[in-house]
Amino acid sequence: MSEPIVCQHIRVSGVVQGVGFRPFVWRLARELGLAGWVRNDSRGVEIEVRGAAAQVRHLIERLERDAPPLARVSSVTARDTVSARVGEGFVIIDSRSGRAATMIGHDTAVCRDCLSEMFDPGNSRWRYPFTNCTNCGPRYTISRSLPYDRVRTSLKPFVMCHRCQYEYRRPEDRRFHAEANCCPKCGPHLFLLDGEGHRLPDDPITTALALLRQGKIVAIKGLGGFHLACDARNAVAVALLRERKQRDEKPFVVMLANAASAARLVQIGIGEPGLMALPTRPAILLRKRGSCDDALPGVAPGLAWLGVMLPYTPVQFLLFHEAAKRPAGIGWLERAQDLALVMTSANPGGEPLVVGNSEALLRLYGIADAFLMHDRDIVTRCDDSVARITTGGLQFIRRARGYTPRAIRLPVSGPSVLAVGAWFKNTICVTRGDEAYVSQHVGDLDNAAVCDFLEESVEQLLKLLGAEPAIVAHDLHPDFHSTRFAADFAQQRRLPLLGIQHHHAHAAAVLAEHGLRGAHLALSLDGVGLGTDGAAWGGELLRVDGPRFERLGHLSPLALPGGDRAANEPWRMAAAVLHQLGRNREIGERFVGQQAAPAVAQMLSGDIHCPPTTSMGRIFDAAAGLLGIRAVMAYEGQAAMFMEGLAQCYGDILPLDQGWRIEQGRLDLLPLLAALADEKNAERGAALFHATLAAAIADWVRVLAPGEKAVVGSGGCFLNQVLVRGLRARLGAQGIKLVEARQVPPNDGGLSVGQAWIALQHLLGH
Repeated sequence: MSEPIVCQHIRVSGVVQGVGFRPFVWRLARELGLAGWVRNDSRGVEIEVRGAAAQVRHLIERLERDAPPLARVSSVTARDTVSARVGEGFVIIDSRSGRAATMIGHDTAVCRDCLSEMFDPGNSRWRYPFTNCTNCGPRYTISRSLPYDRVRTSLKPFVMCHRCQYEYRRPEDRRFHAEANCCPKCGPHLFLLDGEGHRLPDDPITTALALLRQGKIVAIKGLGGFHLACDARNAVAVALLRERKQRDEKPFVVMLANAASAARLVQIGIGEPGLMALPTRPAILLRKRGSCDDALPGVAPGLAWLGVMLPYTPVQFLLFHEAAKRPAGIGWLERAQDLALVMTSANPGGEPLVVGNSEALLRLYGIADAFLMHDRDIVTRCDDSVARITTGGLQFIRRARGYTPRAIRLPVSGPSVLAVGAWFKNTICVTRGDEAYVSQHVGDLDNAAVCDFLEESVEQLLKLLGAEPAIVAHDLHPDFHSTRFAADFAQQRRLPLLGIQHHHAHAAAVLAEHGLRGAHLALSLDGVGLGTDGAAWGGELLRVDGPRFERLGHLSPLALPGGDRAANEPWRMAAAVLHQLGRNREIGERFVGQQAAPAVAQMLSGDIHCPPTTSMGRIFDAAAGLLGIRAVMAYEGQAAMFMEGLAQCYGDILPLDQGWRIEQGRLDLLPLLAALADEKNAERGAALFHATLAAAIADWVRVLAPGEKAVVGSGGCFLNQVLVRGLRARLGAQGIKLVEARQVPPNDGGLSVGQAWIALQHLLGH
């Protein structure tokens, strides 16, 4: 008996545009002998197919199982249909517009096939800096709207030549329906300008590399914005970049040709080269070798880790290719190269990334000596992602290029929510159905340009998603720009507004990405967040249950002498500890280099402008101040990062006996801090602090929540791997699993996801 013939309409949703999904469906249908068509539309990919029932079933099964590597299939649904549009063959038909219910793919590094063409002297794309195909290149940063077609990207002005059109329309070609396809004849072009904006002659790559080797600073146009680059081995160039960018001590990321080049500078473990070479190409923090600081003077001063990033755009690869003297083929990509480039975001003064050519000449004037740029517009600003390698894989410090706009699947579906984050490391989040879309890193909302970027990001993400929020969520702090923006946005659209406590949102972000519902124990350890009592929280043990939470315990309060100023001056927090220990008279003697020390001692004695805080971040600062590691910080978290590095270098140590107390739900670390006040060895003190802190927190969880099997860890302190390793081990010994952030950072960069998840549950009445 012959197999029955069926006709089915199939809907595929998820990240299925700009990733080669239609060509994949075309090849699969042809292989299975099916007739029909496939197209993009605003909801994803739509298919109508006719053929033997068994073959149609095979097609549906393989749509998700064998999807292209850059695709992320959320669902595949099929229904019987009778369609006059299905002919004898299988074809790709024109896209259909409408209200968006899908999402564009993320940007990825240029693939090896394209690199092979770029480095083949006989290929028409030899050294062409915009080479890409269906499997690689820009997506999100060039897209203006959905569905993903060339006319809706910044490639629209570049009309494909006959040869590129042939590749685009040839099913067997790697560039079949590659919307960004181009070549030297029809695509964007690279050029080099001097600091005054005048075009420089000769080959742009050759001249740019020569300038970098002369110690010059070159602004290089990338996927989501410009980088400022200099020779990382040139101490004078690095110092000049710091001076011009007004970035005194904050570490720079270094771009190296490959893992073999990096291995000379940092320690690389088994499997880590593969993480470095992911198509998403995050910058990854790796532990320095002893020779690193001598080789790269001034790049990451005082830190035990170096941020390393491998090339991901053709332009970046071409600079390394030029430095290697233009070898043919791709064999040179596996060999160690000497070239090391600082690649830091071109955002002067903490402002948003520079993306436009004219904007670059204006905003980077006096900073860059030359501009390596091109005529393809960047539609969306998107900074580099930054991560570190942990036992559970990558953990984000900043989630942006390569990962935005990947959705986080939520445990339930519901109305759309807009969440606008907080102040530091701002991101925004929009939910649609059961998916949460987090924006790229926006930044700290401490200047007008970043505040504008926040509003721009909201507008763009809502447009791309076709979402209409039913509620707006924000942090409790009334003075944050994000809070004020949320209030205005909600008022203009007559939407409900929901303020969410900072640490509740931190915990909820981790619960959301792990799909956890119901009541859960949560540790939230970070710098500061406004509590429901109006105080500065930051070291909290919570019971979180959907839109509600209970504060089970917190750190014993410590004074903030001078208020917010204490968050940047660890010596002040050390002074607060000395005062609490009854050693106020030591403050002036111990911190003789600080002019305000006598005044701070008086403030503490009179309890004048010394609000209390339960912040774990300030405990780290106090410890650093007591150990003499850092009196004043040049950037947020610097003291804690220095301490983590010192502890890592010292190695294992037993926790301080009786180094903490637990009373009425409060974790009191004063005994530990008292010991640090008299510790003469900073390395040993840092190790003792971390070991004792891990033991104290695990004990705190045991006492306040006996019988628990899991605890959620959130907040910026969970980026500290020395602390987390110790805490994970001690909790594990008690039979408690530590649930950690993976898809979003544990710091404030993930806060908007937690806000959105709480607001969604609030709407659904959970």
